[in-house]
Amino acid sequence: MPTQASSTDTTTVTVISYNDIQTAMSDPSAMGALVGAIEERRAVHSNPTVVVGGGDEVSPSSLSPVSNWTVPVAVLNAIDPAAEVIGNHDLDYGFGAVSSFANASSFPWLLSNVHDSSGESVDGTENYTIVERDGVRIGVVGVVDGAIDPKTAVDFDEAGYSIESFTERGDSLARQLKTQHDVDVVIGAAHIGVPESKELARASEHIDVIVTGDDEIEYAPQETSGTVIMEAEARGEHLAEVNLTVGADGSVSMQDGQLLNVGGTDAPMNDTVRQLVADARSRQLDETIGTTTGRLDSTFTANYHDETAWGNLITDAFRNRTGADVAVTNAGGIRGDFVMEPGPITYDDVYTSLPFGNTLVTKELTGTELRSLLESQLVTLDSPDGKRYGQEPSLQVSGIRYEYIAHANVSNRIRDVTVGGEPIDPDATYTVTVNSYMAGWDDLSTQPTVAHDYTLYGTAVAEYIASMGTIDPPTEDRIRRVDREIAPGQQRGAPRGVVPLQFSVPESVTAVNESTARIQNRTSGVISAERVQLTNDRLLVFVDGEAYRSLASNSSSLQLFVEYTDRTYDSELVYFENSVLNSEVKGWNGSISGVSNGKMAG
Repeated sequence: MPTQASSTDTTTVTVISYNDIQTAMSDPSAMGALVGAIEERRAVHSNPTVVVGGGDEVSPSSLSPVSNWTVPVAVLNAIDPAAEVIGNHDLDYGFGAVSSFANASSFPWLLSNVHDSSGESVDGTENYTIVERDGVRIGVVGVVDGAIDPKTAVDFDEAGYSIESFTERGDSLARQLKTQHDVDVVIGAAHIGVPESKELARASEHIDVIVTGDDEIEYAPQETSGTVIMEAEARGEHLAEVNLTVGADGSVSMQDGQLLNVGGTDAPMNDTVRQLVADARSRQLDETIGTTTGRLDSTFTANYHDETAWGNLITDAFRNRTGADVAVTNAGGIRGDFVMEPGPITYDDVYTSLPFGNTLVTKELTGTELRSLLESQLVTLDSPDGKRYGQEPSLQVSGIRYEYIAHANVSNRIRDVTVGGEPIDPDATYTVTVNSYMAGWDDLSTQPTVAHDYTLYGTAVAEYIASMGTIDPPTEDRIRRVDREIAPGQQRGAPRGVVPLQFSVPESVTAVNESTARIQNRTSGVISAERVQLTNDRLLVFVDGEAYRSLASNSSSLQLFVEYTDRTYDSELVYFENSVLNSEVKGWNGSISGVSNGKMAG
């Protein structure tokens, strides 16, 4: 960006931006407030003013799939931006949908650095646009980064599209706008996030402002290498605004900038937009489809870190629809970040949680490949992501149970896997239903597809709930976390009365959480400990003898699980409060077995 001109012949230009509206598109008050706030800010300025969107607006929201994007586009038309950039979620309905919603939009959608082999852009998009405000010519260039490919539900290679460097393409077009099209100010509409926007700023002296999105942070307007970067977090909660001084000599500089909160008791409200969204919700989302007797957790942290009753229900619905042996869905496909409390479940609840255009794909995987799929999504405590988020299985499952040890130095991190209650066979073939986004993953894209059900994954869940009527949320310990595995414990004496089970523990174990101690088999059988006792390196777990005999008589293997305080790991935990200890249990005759004919079987 050139320095401030000495000439007094200057003009103030205001740029207002929003980004990543996403799920808020189905919130009448939020959308009425957003449009009202933009209208108010436009009215405040008598100088040239331009509004630009930072992408991820058409999806995901509960109204996106049920309205085929028409409600989000109607809201955007009311905003009337100079331009929007395509974000990864704006591709949730595939490349073909872009031309449809672009044709319905009263503004251009920009995407300059994605081309097919002949150099053509994605249908419905433009490389840039030029608008004029009170004699000031303003160009807007749209770019994305390479991360858009793995974040979308589309396959760029299969569709014949490649992604060009956003720094090279952005700078080239900005230079062209200023040198060949007499543009005074260039705005980069960049769905790339703040760190990548700084890369773009350092790479180009021709881009004056970067309106960014994707990483969804509050980033008030500030300069990097003379270029202003700003991001208004997400969900219509903020606007970013910067005032520029534009000189007659071609200079552009920042006067001031701010992030503005949207909404509040005295905030302006566009009642037309509020009613538009409210009417769409009433027609398509507010109907009750079932009832839940327990909490259904659609929050990000819960679904990434552990199985949830909601994740179990979702994958049960997939498997019920396709008849597959196993169903797996990624935690990132579960959205909304909310909890459904006991009571009615509406279409809005389901489509807010499952807002994407994903369908159901059933693959064939061997037992070895299925195990690899589970491990590919495991975040270990000592990995870079683990240090930020903590250990995570990052999946929800049905028809399969497994145990994981979330540490990088463990050779067999996925263990004790059962399918349909039986130990997984490495060489057997299993049918596995996943959502269509997952079907494009490296672990799955090359595997045989045996069926493709084009029902939206949200619709599959809604119909399953409707068929059930009342949901008793399934909580079955399908995914078990372990931090330390210790040597098998020993049952002391025959199983009568209260039975003591003795285990040796390492010195890093400093305390145990008595209320979490349990003995369970490979499926769902479990008994809680009567009490526990930790003395130096010896852990005694006392269980009811009759319950223990009953559990052991139907099990080839029994295991201890207990939460505990670990001198090594606990300081690194992010989501969980305690580590988990695991061990097999030996019978009184020293074997690891069940009970037969009144004695522990050998």
